[in-house]
Amino acid sequence: MIDSKCKQCRAVGEKLFLKGERCFTPKCAFIRRSYRPGVHGQARRRALSEFALGLLEKQKVKRTYGVRERQFKNYFEAASLKKPSKVSALKPADLLLAGLEKRLDNVVYRLGFAFSRSVGRQLVSHGHVSVNGKKVNIPSYQVRVGETVNLTSKALGIPSIKKLLQEEETRLPSWLKRKAVIGKVSSLPKREDIAEPISEQDIVEFYSR
Repeated sequence: MIDSKCKQCRAVGEKLFLKGERCFTPKCAFIRRSYRPGVHGQARRRALSEFALGLLEKQKVKRTYGVRERQFKNYFEAASLKKPSKVSALKPADLLLAGLEKRLDNVVYRLGFAFSRSVGRQLVSHGHVSVNGKKVNIPSYQVRVGETVNLTSKALGIPSIKKLLQEEETRLPSWLKRKAVIGKVSSLPKREDIAEPISEQDIVEFYSR
């Protein structure tokens, strides 16, 4: 049986690394079957329209960050309504990605506390993550600049987490800092820190129609 996460990657035609390191193993269905799922998956695809490209990009980003349609639209609307300030003159497209990056489950993943965003989401939901010393079990919680994030002692006892933390130090984006098992948001996320191949402008144009 093909993993549902592999199907999501195949549906958009790109590897989204939804399973972390397991996406690099030969067992990954996307490596074996990079074409789209379904009976017409191997058929030659026609050139996509601008609308289709925007829709596909939106689906890709939604799946990458593990958010639902309503949530994603809320992130876009919040980014569009926010006016530039002296502190931040980011464009709506950049603010959209910044909002997704500041999600607690993503911060846990970016800090190297979890193999993937879905694992980070589980850790948060099960009460294994603290923000400024207080447990937070809401994956969508927006971590603010200056706040610290760490795993609980119970989480540190989980074999897979213990093994991950014992491995080489994670390469952190510039807006995060980490010392041992305590992470901190030092600034707002920057576009250049997001390595995933995302065309945020296609999303903006899709919602602007």
